[in-house]
Amino acid sequence: MQSKNDSLSGISLDSLEMATRQDLLEAWRKLIKRPPPKHLSQPLLCAIIAFELQCRQHPGAGISKTFLNDLRRAATTKAKRPRLRPGGRLVRDWQGRRYVVEVTEDGYRFNETSWTSLTSIATEITGTHQSGPRFFGIAR
Repeated sequence: MQSKNDSLSGISLDSLEMATRQDLLEAWRKLIKRPPPKHLSQPLLCAIIAFELQCRQHPGAGISKTFLNDLRRAATTKAKRPRLRPGGRLVRDWQGRRYVVEVTEDGYRFNETSWTSLTSIATEITGTHQSGPRFFGIAR
């Protein structure tokens, strides 16, 4: 078993909290063999280096390949729109007025009228073609 002081980094788990940003950047380069991302906060640098040191001290205790594959898949998968359920309400303030749309089994209810499309409602409100999901804040 290795000691608390990893010979590659010259930094120990005990000394991480007292390390300067420059010490942490140098430890990152030695341990991870890549330049660190430019805008990582010092606490996050410290946490990542601590994790790396612990993984080296306890082989097999790191992140599993299955978990890494799940992370990769999640990072490349498009986020799904939130599921709208009947009885839910979409509220949008636009040009000084509040608009409320109720989600129904068949679509939407707005101004005492049934609608099948949020885009139609957004277009009705604005007077120009609008993406309904984007207008009501449920799409990017």
